[in-house]
Amino acid sequence: MHRVSCAQLTLYGHYPKWGFAALEVMNVLPQFKGVVVHDAWGTYFQLLGQHALCGAHLLRELRGLAEHHGQVWARELRDALRAVCHQQKEGTLTPKITMDFEVSFDALLQAGLDANPPAALVPGRQGRTQQTPGRNLAPRCQQHRLAVLRFLHDEGVPFDNNQAERDIRPWCVKRKVSGGFRSDEDGQHFARIRSYISTLHKQGLNV
Repeated sequence: MHRVSCAQLTLYGHYPKWGFAALEVMNVLPQFKGVVVHDAWGTYFQLLGQHALCGAHLLRELRGLAEHHGQVWARELRDALRAVCHQQKEGTLTPKITMDFEVSFDALLQAGLDANPPAALVPGRQGRTQQTPGRNLAPRCQQHRLAVLRFLHDEGVPFDNNQAERDIRPWCVKRKVSGGFRSDEDGQHFARIRSYISTLHKQGLNV
């Protein structure tokens, strides 16, 4: 199941595989030129629009690194990110605080790289060498720094993609109750019907 949503619209799609082909079938995101808030799934970075990475997903990853791997830098970055997010919501975020946070953000990511050196190559093994979770997260945040921090500089961009998480709940209920669909056609019908129902609810119209 795939979904594209915002505050006023919802579109669900049923497709047998993950990947860009599913987005092409839905025919929305490949043409979208605005900001897409997502969870850093690699396929989304093929889209033409601008990107913003979900802060809630990042906070969960940082919490996992701090609690299960003892990564001090991750705990400090999580605390700093939560603090600046709350200040933004309360309207107390100033340019000075934003600048100081970004300096701290860069320093903590560097600390994450220092604490997680690259894994050694295994002789004779082909493909990419598996890295630690910390080694995966810190370079990703550096590479997509603008997308991670876009919420600070564009007031129209939310900190997280909780809208999409809320919109996925009807599908989770459907899966829990029935386990799935008897055919792809049934799944496509359900996706279309739920798209209308969700959109009507968002716009305050009678279903």
